[in-house]
Amino acid sequence: MPLSVAVLGATGYAGCELARLLLRHPKVKPPLLLAREGETPSERLDELYPALRGDGPLPLTPFSWAGMKRRGVRLLFLATPHELSRRLAPEALDRGLRVVDLSGAWRLKDAANRAVYAFPPDGAKGARWDAEAVYGLPELHRGAIAGARLVANPGCYATSVILGLAPLARAGLIDRLAGVVCDSKSGASGAGKKPTQATHFVEVADNLSAYSVFGHRHTGEILEQTGLGADELTFTPHLLPIPRGILSTLHVRLEEPATPERVGKVYRAAYAGGGFVRLCAWGTLPQLRHSVGTNYCDVGFALSPSGRRLVAVSCLDNLLKGAAGQAVQNMNVMYGWDEGEGLR
Repeated sequence: MPLSVAVLGATGYAGCELARLLLRHPKVKPPLLLAREGETPSERLDELYPALRGDGPLPLTPFSWAGMKRRGVRLLFLATPHELSRRLAPEALDRGLRVVDLSGAWRLKDAANRAVYAFPPDGAKGARWDAEAVYGLPELHRGAIAGARLVANPGCYATSVILGLAPLARAGLIDRLAGVVCDSKSGASGAGKKPTQATHFVEVADNLSAYSVFGHRHTGEILEQTGLGADELTFTPHLLPIPRGILSTLHVRLEEPATPERVGKVYRAAYAGGGFVRLCAWGTLPQLRHSVGTNYCDVGFALSPSGRRLVAVSCLDNLLKGAAGQAVQNMNVMYGWDEGEGLR
């Protein structure tokens, strides 16, 4: 039987992408689209996003645990602000649902890293799910995701940086005393749908700006997933004047001189188990235009003549591999389906 799923937050950019993917997924029933507080249940997603009209009508229905139960929903996607996900995920889990959360509510194990979200104390229940939540990067945690009840979808910047750095870190190639510099640039949709002065067209167009230096919420994810220390990583995000896409340039000093063959072997071994990482041929580096519109993260690298300095470049679509596509990829792993089902 097709899986019955619900999406809370489908009116946002990532939520709409998620609804679009689920509507075309061969093993999923048309998703139940739930209205968040402040949204009018009578609204239709295909009216808010006319690109979905061929899949409609797609009404938003009032949020209700009883309504989800009547529909036989087994998996709930939360494309909601982290404060709301922090409150709703435990309630869903207590009702026997599995959850894929696209916010930052459950991504971090270290309380010091999690402090950036300033969650109010939520006692033993919060601590329980902090411990049990699985970081939803299938290329690194496929086995744990398969049996998880709560999957924390990674941040978009974090996905691009981790997939470029993790193989090097796990192979012990990084000179950690020299530090790692991550220079990342994102399209404006990464800031979400709610308008702000910083994402206003007049501010973004013909401009490039850095922000949240030494304080971005995705930094803790990078530290926890690569094993780097806080003083070993400099992560600087930038806002690009484009709608979508992330390009991360990762500057690394190696413990000892390496050859392109050795580094390439490390990357190929790390991602030989499948997933959505495409490794560029030696001598080429990825470009955003080849990743946008796909669920792939493209990774390439260059070495200095000495073999001691490495620059890795990682590109992805922040709304797909950085959000909705990765959420569907996690669902596929959770239910034992082909990882690319509905994504290729």
